[in-house]
Amino acid sequence: MKIRIKGNSVRLRLTKTEVETFCREGFYTNRTQFPTSIFSYSLRSKKGISEMEASFENNEIILSMPIENLETWASSSIIGYNANLPLPNGEDLYLLVEKDFVCMDETVEDQSDNYPNPKAIN
Repeated sequence: MKIRIKGNSVRLRLTKTEVETFCREGFYTNRTQFPTSIFSYSLRSKKGISEMEASFENNEIILSMPIENLETWASSSIIGYNANLPLPNGEDLYLLVEKDFVCMDETVEDQSDNYPNPKAIN
């Protein structure tokens, strides 16, 4: 699972296996070790919500997705889910969770578990 943060936006990209694991177990977590602490980011299912939510506690970003999305995401053509989370200062935090596609450009990254890019020429 990859994370991209820019300003008031957080995007998670998941490989096929990660999406399947998330849909089966209801959560997926990744960690980055630093010399003094660990940074974690998680995707969790949650009952009783209709839009994604987010929190940041104890060096962990947690994006919560409605539990109903787990039923079909892995086996459907749905690329992902997004939401705008209102913040106390009147701004929004944009959340995006999506399937990770194979890059169109050359990369050294292992993409063997990524989804086929729909823009790729067969």
